[in-house]
Amino acid sequence: MSDLDFLLARAKDFHGDLCAGIVLGTRMTMIGMRELGMNPMERSRNLIVYVEIDRCIADAIQAITGCSLGHRSLKYRPYGKFAATYINIKTDEAVRVSVVEKKRTEKTGQEAMKDAVKILLDAPESDLFRIKKVQVEIPDGDMPGLPKRRARCSRCNEMIVDDKEVAVDGIVLCGNCAHGSYYRER
Repeated sequence: MSDLDFLLARAKDFHGDLCAGIVLGTRMTMIGMRELGMNPMERSRNLIVYVEIDRCIADAIQAITGCSLGHRSLKYRPYGKFAATYINIKTDEAVRVSVVEKKRTEKTGQEAMKDAVKILLDAPESDLFRIKKVQVEIPDGDMPGLPKRRARCSRCNEMIVDDKEVAVDGIVLCGNCAHGSYYRER
């Protein structure tokens, strides 16, 4: 079994099925880790990944790297792009891998998905991905480990950690109280 087959199986098990996003996310992760001199078959505590979309690609990245929100090593940026940036925090090296978008099949529905998986597995790396060395400044509040700072919201009285508080007219607020929440109380 090749490394690609093994990693695809790991991502498929985590995600629940094999789809185009799992293939892309697996190949992206292999590229990102290769470019950083890391082995995708081994988990590294020195790896942080910024993923720019909340789709299947993110599951593949998480399954292969072991990076997660809970470990504070997977960061989500809601940009809606099929891209991720892989950072070796020990060396400060970083690489952004993005998908080159283009139509790859004439089929539709389930037929298109099966066709896309095969096409994406067989396509040359240079046809699918753009690879760029980048620099990423990771704020202290985003680094893995215990919270380095805590604050309390002046309005709702809830605890805020990791430099996520907002100062409005000199008053400490949480993001919900400062900008409005994604939920409303009943």
